[in-house]
Amino acid sequence: MRSFEDVEALAAERKGGAEKLAALLAEHAAPKPEAELENIGDDRWLSMFTKCVFRAGFSWKVIEAKWPGFEQAFQGFDVARLAFLPDEAYEQLLKDKRIVRNAAKIKSVQENALFLKDLATEHGSAARFFARYPVTDQVGLMELLKKRGSRLGGNTGQIALRYMGKESFILSGDVVNALVRENVIDNDRLSKKNLTAIQQSFNEWKTTSGRNLNEISRILAFSAGPAH
Repeated sequence: MRSFEDVEALAAERKGGAEKLAALLAEHAAPKPEAELENIGDDRWLSMFTKCVFRAGFSWKVIEAKWPGFEQAFQGFDVARLAFLPDEAYEQLLKDKRIVRNAAKIKSVQENALFLKDLATEHGSAARFFARYPVTDQVGLMELLKKRGSRLGGNTGQIALRYMGKESFILSGDVVNALVRENVIDNDRLSKKNLTAIQQSFNEWKTTSGRNLNEISRILAFSAGPAH
């Protein structure tokens, strides 16, 4: 594994220079401070989880255009209310034209409301749990989202964390290809062994480069994706 300085130089070369790379990195907001993350309502976490679940394998533009209807149909994503909403109410949503009527994804809203309610019971709020979870163990958080959440495995949970402002990497195809190129992992399978190696590498690059995980993730993607 080479230094991150070399990886960043490769990304800059592919994107037309250091200034253009810096401009690309500046297009996305920096991670939110822990205190700010803690103050986000748990309803917003459920809203984002739901949005990312419904976007998966579907047109993002359609979901974005219909999102005000989602907020209305799911009662502002009030976690306590949705956790105890009877199954019949969720079944009625299959007829609601304000949302995309996918039964499994609608069911995931109830399941993720229960998940967030349990986190709030255990930690004071789900937001506090996510805010304080160490970024040096993102793979642990990914595993928790997969096991305790609904349809939050793979990139869905990672994207939700990024959009909420949690410092995080996203293991997109380009990022994984870059990690293989850098000999961090031998293949593109996200096995437990490979995920451990990936986390260790991100932690090392974070320490040596002074960059956050968002930036490291995007620079890796730029170093492997289409050139400018």
